[in-house]
Amino acid sequence: MSNELINHKLSISRIITTKTCIRLTAVWLIVSFFMVFGHFFLGGSISPLIAIGVFFILLLTIISAAFGVVKEADELAHKLGEPYGTLILTLSIVSIEVILISAVMLGPGENPTIGKDSIFSVMMIIMNLVIGLCILLGSLKFGEQEYNAQGTMSYLGMIIMLGGIGMMLPNYIEGAGGGAFTYTQTVVLSSLIIVLYGLFLILQMRGYRHLYVQPKEGFLEIPFKERQKKNTNDLHNIPAVNNKREIWIRSILLIAMILPIVLLSHNMAVVVDYGIKAANLPTLLGGVLIAVIVFTPESMTAVKAALNNQFQRAVNLCHGAFVSTVGLTVPSVLIIGLITGKTVLFGMTATETILFTITLLLSLMTFLGKRTTPIVGVMHLVLFAVFILLIFNP
Repeated sequence: MSNELINHKLSISRIITTKTCIRLTAVWLIVSFFMVFGHFFLGGSISPLIAIGVFFILLLTIISAAFGVVKEADELAHKLGEPYGTLILTLSIVSIEVILISAVMLGPGENPTIGKDSIFSVMMIIMNLVIGLCILLGSLKFGEQEYNAQGTMSYLGMIIMLGGIGMMLPNYIEGAGGGAFTYTQTVVLSSLIIVLYGLFLILQMRGYRHLYVQPKEGFLEIPFKERQKKNTNDLHNIPAVNNKREIWIRSILLIAMILPIVLLSHNMAVVVDYGIKAANLPTLLGGVLIAVIVFTPESMTAVKAALNNQFQRAVNLCHGAFVSTVGLTVPSVLIIGLITGKTVLFGMTATETILFTITLLLSLMTFLGKRTTPIVGVMHLVLFAVFILLIFNP
């Protein structure tokens, strides 16, 4: 056996570990089971006991697959560098969210606010709980942590624009009664959001990528053209020949982890809809559940980055996740509603509007400087606690 073939096998075994094989096998076995026998459990009337059992099986499977997605995307992040790696991770996670929301929308029940509920829940979880933990835990370990203020402020600008247009505006524009856009408003606003988000990604990946990496002393004093040249050189320094095979394999594994979530999303939607109605729970919990399922792995990755003194990566993960959530979810949900004739409501309640506004203002104050402040992390955590309180005691 040639050395090249041996090295090839060793490379594949290093990428596709035993743990990855076990995860893929277990997840796909459950997918196969529900594809064959799912209608026996979820068709017609569902008993509470079966609903609870199916829910936990699906929950563990989807979360396990989501962790697999994060693992492969995180490995790609290290190979491709910032901001490409984080962008792959964020887009992978947000695509899962869009899939789950779409499944709930197209499910048996009427869930006109599921898109809004999910986006709002993501905001409160990512922008308050996770950011608060990153700031507080990172500060306890390293003291003040540095980040790239320019890049962070561009994220916040996008959050204000996309969040304001997609979620605050519907309550106040004529013709959008109860947060439902008209046909023209749906088409135009969806197009504007997609264009704005697309331009943001293009600029982020090209000449302005230095704004989304951990700042180095004196780098921003270098003339702009020199910075662009340095960015290009950094990209060329990535050992593409050695990484090419691994990048392809990990990309295939990434897709193999996302597909089970797509295939199980309808079953999860049926169970969630049944559980909320049967237990008479607040409808917002459906959106919270989707946000928790989807963003738990990425949230853990962000906290881990902060504890590794990579605070800019934590910022990229958190703020990038919410920008992608609004930039992709709002147009997707609006277009699905337009095609299927389903009612879509994006207007927030008075309480949600206040929490939304406080979160935006607090986030702006948090990242006006160049270093983190521990007490601000506590403020974000307190605001998240208020959000949880108001779900059950509106």
